[in-house]
Amino acid sequence: MNPGCEPQAGNTAERLVAVHAGVFLTVACWAFGGNADWVRTPLSLFGTLGIVLSAVIAAYPPLRRVAPRGALGWAAPVLVLNLLVAAACLTPQLRPLSIGGTAYLVPLANPWWRPGSADPATSLRSLWLFDGIYFSCLNLALAVRRRGLYRLLLGWAVANAAVLAVFGTVQKFVGSTGIYFGAVKSPQQYFFASFVYKNHWGAFVLLMSAASAGLVLRYARGMNQRGFFHGPATLFLVMTLVLALSVPVSGSRACSLLLVFLLLAALVQGLPRVSNAMGVHGLGRRASGAVLALGGVAALLGAWAFGADAVTSRTETTRDELRVMWASGKVGWRNVLYRDTLQMARDRPVFGWGMGSYPTVFRFYNTQKPGDDRVPVVFHDAHSDWLQSVSEIGLVGTALIGAAVALPLSALRGRRLAPLPRFLLLGCATVAAYATVEFPFGNVAVVLSWWFCFFIAVQYGRLTSTADSFER
Repeated sequence: MNPGCEPQAGNTAERLVAVHAGVFLTVACWAFGGNADWVRTPLSLFGTLGIVLSAVIAAYPPLRRVAPRGALGWAAPVLVLNLLVAAACLTPQLRPLSIGGTAYLVPLANPWWRPGSADPATSLRSLWLFDGIYFSCLNLALAVRRRGLYRLLLGWAVANAAVLAVFGTVQKFVGSTGIYFGAVKSPQQYFFASFVYKNHWGAFVLLMSAASAGLVLRYARGMNQRGFFHGPATLFLVMTLVLALSVPVSGSRACSLLLVFLLLAALVQGLPRVSNAMGVHGLGRRASGAVLALGGVAALLGAWAFGADAVTSRTETTRDELRVMWASGKVGWRNVLYRDTLQMARDRPVFGWGMGSYPTVFRFYNTQKPGDDRVPVVFHDAHSDWLQSVSEIGLVGTALIGAAVALPLSALRGRRLAPLPRFLLLGCATVAAYATVEFPFGNVAVVLSWWFCFFIAVQYGRLTSTADSFER
């Protein structure tokens, strides 16, 4: 074997993987967050290249040797999930029936312990897209060996998000009634930028803000000799603020609160580091801290100035919802929705009703009463990704997804993480926690961003010395 073959193959694979993942994320963000039905097939086709690259890395010895030890095994839970979904598609859960020219779906009496799918075609399409996303991002851990390239990828993702934030803010202020300044009608009233739903935008910004804050901390420590204003730390600080301002403007209440938590964590972690870097200009640590504190206050005032109308509107909505709950003595529609979804999951707890089957099956469990307008209440999502996961792929499938996260994390056991991977993981954990009461993973761009940040965090943490948390 040619001795130069292995490094050359590794460098080629590294570039291909990085470009593919970066383009995939960018396109998904601008293509309505991947939430328009017609864009999902092109995104799945593009994600197939990621699956092919994973297969090449696993099959080609020079690339397999370059991959981090044990990293190929991280895909085992997802491969098992593929077998489970494929097996489920062999057993339909619903049977089409036509009565008097009207089509109906009738549940079949399959044993609760047998894998099955209520909509095999949708299950396979959902799995195709998920695999494309997962393996495209796993490749970042398998093939990329340079921390500088990881930072470049994250910088690109953050810059793309910041441009989207500016675009969405301008679109909001000119009163656009649809996406792309009214060119595309949104099925949701509360859209923002290219995203169909404000809470999906908020979850996306949580991930990108965590990445941006991590980059600020990474570069701030490196600016002690040249000063804070002579490097990329200032640029990423500005982009963090741009991203943060867009969340209240979008009207996302929960994500605004979660973003405050995340940015406070970044402030506590970064204040000494940034003030030291600013101190090179002769301000001193106390003066630098005061400047940063004033900057934080100015950012809060700016956020209020930009998002006051949206925040006030959503506050009124929240107050009305609480008033109705208090008068009725009930939690509201979420209480009924979660109860019905739990019943759906309890009927097939082991393997669920099939990936992507929730909208099809939930109609049999939905007990929501129509409002005064007598329009039936229809749900496409459970407004809790974890409940929906159990109802679709059961406890077994949900545990496999958990294992796909736990296995890479186990590689970081005992390591002292640098600020960048630490904040990337904090952003991932925040969105995963948010998914208990909302459906951020119902958005393709959020799912892609989550795995993108997760695998970069894991491998970046492995590449960073355990003895010194500052990566050189």
